[in-house]
Amino acid sequence: MEAKTVYFEKPGIENTETALKVAKKRAEELGIKTIVIASTVGDTAVRAVEVFKECKVIVVTHVAGMRQPDTQEFAEENKKIVEARGGIILTTTHALGGLSRAMRSKYNTFVLGEVIADALRIFGQGIKVVCEIAAMAADGGLVRTDEDIIAIAGSGRGADTAVVMKPANTHDFFDLKVREILCKPRL
Repeated sequence: MEAKTVYFEKPGIENTETALKVAKKRAEELGIKTIVIASTVGDTAVRAVEVFKECKVIVVTHVAGMRQPDTQEFAEENKKIVEARGGIILTTTHALGGLSRAMRSKYNTFVLGEVIADALRIFGQGIKVVCEIAAMAADGGLVRTDEDIIAIAGSGRGADTAVVMKPANTHDFFDLKVREILCKPRL
């Protein structure tokens, strides 16, 4: 089998439209109807529900307090738009962060979740995020672990990474399979 991978010269928001277009084309080719996408403030999520109208779109956000205590970064206006267009928003503890980040902050030590996250970042920040959000969506019961999905993420704002993957719950994280890398920054 041959499949095309798009490599972006650099990471960033300027790749969003192409990443979504590449992902949509492959979703149509494979008959994939479930899209999981990372979105911090919601701009990418709004665009995704426009592009993937015929799919189940699950938007995974940062947890409340990620950047600032008691603050949710996902804009309320974007939340209303995404939900009005049938998107599902999942806000939950990051699969590879959570307690690992707390250990680092309090005891200045790294634990397993952060080591796995750093290992995945060898392939790019977006690859780490697509794996994480797929596990989070599985843990939330929003995706099946026996069906392929397309997961989309970025290296900050916007989207620059998309993959076809078989998700897994966090407790079965090593059963997760990245089947195809559709696009990513060429690091």
